[in-house]
Amino acid sequence: MTSTTTPHPLHELSERLWAAAIDRDEPAAMRLVTAAADAGVDAEALLLDVVAGVQHRIGVEWAADRISVAAEHAASAITDRVLAALAHHQNPHPLHLRTRGRVTVACVEGEWHVLPARLLAEVLTHRGWHVDFLGGHTPTPHLVAHVHQTNPTAVLLSASLPTRLPTAHNAISALQSIGVSVMAGGAAFGADGRYARLLRADAWAPDAREAAARLDQGLTQHHAGRRQQIDDDLPHLTDQEYTLVVTRRTALVKQSLAALDARWPAMRTYSTAQRERTAEDIAHIVDFLAVALYVDDAELFTGFTTWTAGILHARHVPAAGLHLGLEVLAGQLRDFPRTLTFLKTATEALQAGSHHTGPGITA
Repeated sequence: MTSTTTPHPLHELSERLWAAAIDRDEPAAMRLVTAAADAGVDAEALLLDVVAGVQHRIGVEWAADRISVAAEHAASAITDRVLAALAHHQNPHPLHLRTRGRVTVACVEGEWHVLPARLLAEVLTHRGWHVDFLGGHTPTPHLVAHVHQTNPTAVLLSASLPTRLPTAHNAISALQSIGVSVMAGGAAFGADGRYARLLRADAWAPDAREAAARLDQGLTQHHAGRRQQIDDDLPHLTDQEYTLVVTRRTALVKQSLAALDARWPAMRTYSTAQRERTAEDIAHIVDFLAVALYVDDAELFTGFTTWTAGILHARHVPAAGLHLGLEVLAGQLRDFPRTLTFLKTATEALQAGSHHTGPGITA
């Protein structure tokens, strides 16, 4: 006896939206989602399970080198415009009917991965909140000024890249100092929210649904009215290693390139574009090393390093340059004991071949 399984409607929608995005067929993508909304598909499910699910798949396919950077950008642009279309197509709560209070949603300064924050803003709007969505890269002084003007119930801060954690910390501290509760969210804060707790956010949520639920419960500000010093929150920073690595970033990149030229013959045949890309890669390594020092977590740097090795492996690029890059950095930072420990841990993970999807950068 043969059994057949009817595809779940959301799964089928996701597959069709994925196909439209990859085919660069924006009209088809628009027709698909607006028709689904008109047919009564749950608004949150359409946003979070279909649109966000397709965007996640785009990132996974890029990391596995199954789609090009250009294809990733084109598909991501379509999902972004689909989200905007949905926001205007079906809004059950006009501004004068949003009665659950006012909140601000923003990406921390330097963070340009806007989609997670935008999805959150749409979910909260659908649930009746008055949402001020400030978009990507919101400088902390501008955010504080906006809060002074609008007096929201809470500020929801989004960050996708761990390298934004120091800036997020500054924003959290500044907002709490004027008596505003802060909820943190996004991949930067760790899958379990460990960095949100370390930076003393008042709450953390792993996704938009949980963030909305936490808001419904009400946020209690645990640090009202205080002007905290970073060293009080992160006493390990008194060793100055984070500060010194950050201030030496440009020199570290230049010196590493020079050392690779001398020790890695393949570098001598690189084109200008390849050398520029290598410099960018070294800069990313230094940035992730610095933020790992900031939060005192070797696992963060190891995760990024093994993720990078996995990206190289998917593209059939030998990881020898990555190994040598860590060795070169260790030589330049030999007087920094915590830094050397982090570099050693990451090197050992590379040697063990533990490539995985860590808290790395996205295309």
